[in-house]
Amino acid sequence: MKVTKVINQLGQVAYKCACCGMELGSLPLTFGSDYPEYYFTIPEEERETRVEETKSLYVVDEEYFFIRGRLTIPIIDYEEDLIFDVWTTLSEKNFIRTNELWNDKDRVNELPYFGWLQTYIPTYGNTLNIKTEVITQEVGVIPKVVVIEENHPLALDQTNGITLEKALSIVTEIIPDLHQETNKE
Repeated sequence: MKVTKVINQLGQVAYKCACCGMELGSLPLTFGSDYPEYYFTIPEEERETRVEETKSLYVVDEEYFFIRGRLTIPIIDYEEDLIFDVWTTLSEKNFIRTNELWNDKDRVNELPYFGWLQTYIPTYGNTLNIKTEVITQEVGVIPKVVVIEENHPLALDQTNGITLEKALSIVTEIIPDLHQETNKE
């Protein structure tokens, strides 16, 4: 199962899913997780009482704090980047500060916040709980997440970039999982 690069009838680059044969107008390069991994440790019947959530923030048991951010891996030989919307932890102090500055235009002046990644990134082994920095962006833009775990392949690729060939191999691994999720619904 893989995504292959093809040239369509107009001579434009398109991508074809080997799982289902669907031709995509462009290579899918943005993926994400709706929940921090810690969320799945909470029994389903307890989530309503133990979890407070918004689209970009989660609190579990008024003790564990999470924020959604964007982790970008540059593709050095392509015009777009590989993007993952991910979750990372924040300390209670930084979570409160994030909320205080949520609609403040000066929030871009904040120093990065430390966090532990709470999202699995396909092909990078165990990415759960690796060190990150959360960098606040303009109002309306989710934070940038930078992996700072020394010598971790994800940190190296985020810093150095990857080839389109490697991006295709990552996408190829993700697409079948997306098909399985769609078939469950």
